[in-house]
Amino acid sequence: MSAAGERPQSGPSRFALTLMDLLDRIHYRRVSPEEQFDPVYRLRYEAYRREEFIPVNSQQITRDGYDDAANCYCYGLYIDDTLVSSIRLHIASAADRTSPSAAIWPDVLGGIIDKGGSYIDPSRFTADHEASLAFPALPYLTLRLAVMACEHFRATYCISSVRPEHAAFYRRVFGSEQLAGEGYWGELTFPVCLYASYIPVMYPRVISRFPFFDSTAEEREAVFDRGASQKIIVPTARQAMRLREMTEERETA
Repeated sequence: MSAAGERPQSGPSRFALTLMDLLDRIHYRRVSPEEQFDPVYRLRYEAYRREEFIPVNSQQITRDGYDDAANCYCYGLYIDDTLVSSIRLHIASAADRTSPSAAIWPDVLGGIIDKGGSYIDPSRFTADHEASLAFPALPYLTLRLAVMACEHFRATYCISSVRPEHAAFYRRVFGSEQLAGEGYWGELTFPVCLYASYIPVMYPRVISRFPFFDSTAEEREAVFDRGASQKIIVPTARQAMRLREMTEERETA
């Protein structure tokens, strides 16, 4: 990641503005749970196999029962119409507690819901190897979907089950704090730790510092529409930033 993009400034940094321009080249696509061999599942497999995190399988896809959950939202991110990364989100609440991370830390995450809260659980964050080299900021563009989910579902927390060496990124960008130590999930051979950010505090700070995370209500509705599988969705961060600037001007006039 560009360290220059993470220094506090009075306005959007050059890094943030560069990412805003890159958004003009991307689109998101919601994965249909009925499509068993979606390219996103193959991307997952290739990413995990590259690091030998999973065993070989004849279908060359990585898919599990959580992909079929009613509260699951899975996406592919495309740059110039080429699939470059993917992420899966579960919206865990009292209505539906399904969450991959809850299989590792049931007491910690169950406690959030028992107290009336809810959380976004991002998982299966994978990227094309060549794209990750060509676009070092790819994690920001992909995690933008999780940031949108925070606002759309009005969740209490956004959690991160991440490898220990990746934790600094989540602390730095999202102000995440560690909730639990190392655990293992599913067939993956690497350990993960549990971090979480409190959305009411995190969201406005992140949007102000990194405006490319912003979105319009229309985009969020399109992204999380249950009937939007396979639909191409174009980011609206630029429009959202203009709307916020107009609102601030009216309020200070």
